[in-house]
Amino acid sequence: MTHFEVKVYSNSSFEQWNEFLVNSKNGTFLFHRNFMEYHKDRFEDASLMVYNNNKLVAIFPANKVSDTIYSHQGLTYGGIVVKKDCRMEIVKEVFDAIVFFYREEKMLKLVYKEIPSIYCCKYNDDFKYLLWNNGAKLFRVDTLNVVDLKFPILLRGGRKDGVKRGKKNNLVIREVDSFDEFWDRILIPNLSDKHGAKPVHTLSEITYLKSKFPEKIRQFNVYMNDEIVAGTTIFETREVAHSQYISANKDKNILGSLDLLHYYLLNDVFNDKPYFDFGISNEEQGEKINAGLNFWKQSFGASTYAQLFFELDLQAIIAPKPIFI
Repeated sequence: MTHFEVKVYSNSSFEQWNEFLVNSKNGTFLFHRNFMEYHKDRFEDASLMVYNNNKLVAIFPANKVSDTIYSHQGLTYGGIVVKKDCRMEIVKEVFDAIVFFYREEKMLKLVYKEIPSIYCCKYNDDFKYLLWNNGAKLFRVDTLNVVDLKFPILLRGGRKDGVKRGKKNNLVIREVDSFDEFWDRILIPNLSDKHGAKPVHTLSEITYLKSKFPEKIRQFNVYMNDEIVAGTTIFETREVAHSQYISANKDKNILGSLDLLHYYLLNDVFNDKPYFDFGISNEEQGEKINAGLNFWKQSFGASTYAQLFFELDLQAIIAPKPIFI
């Protein structure tokens, strides 16, 4: 007879939590506690660990605000993380155990931001089905621009000309260990001027994260006459290279800096990855798409991948719902 037990994450489980990620179906370094806790002062942690007959079978990175559970507001994606060999029957038990744990804690809602399946080593739609089956509402959809690197890169929409301009202007691409130049001279000024915004990560935060994940967080800068003109920050996981930040100076179209940089990344640096994720082009909580940005990303051969956001009424679930017949 199986027995599922849910425990609240504590610092004493730091090693066990992180070790579980290594052989999981859908875990990445963003769920590592060293990553999650760089901004722990901003979020009230509500992460859980699920055991089956005293063996860890799932973890759930989460935070809470009042009576709502989020998976996790400080991460690009979230969800319940399970073992590679976790069958649907076990997945359902894990889901039910988590739902009823939070329900007994008087939580009212679960806001579930799925991890896109491209980041998983196996298909990962179990929880999408279980959310729907338990009455969860789909309230937001973001559109990722993803290049499937199993196929040749076909440049469109002026990208070929941009690459030619970059080469003609003798632009130099370098991978660097420091984020100072890109943050201070390109990224922060651009976000401030165009959007009145700041990067999600401060310079000190991204530098700290790089120190913890030196092979996972990589910075590529573009130079003209030794002056930085563009750059991108890559978060590299097992399946995906993701552009976390992309930015360039006002001459990017004249120089071809971003075109040359991403052509190089797709063809030479990350050509052994299954996918390259340019990230979203959404605004206004997913309801609008920045047409120019979306066009530029798809000109590299990127296609649309939908990332789903669900809201589950925890108190409406009275008992586990049978699904197997």
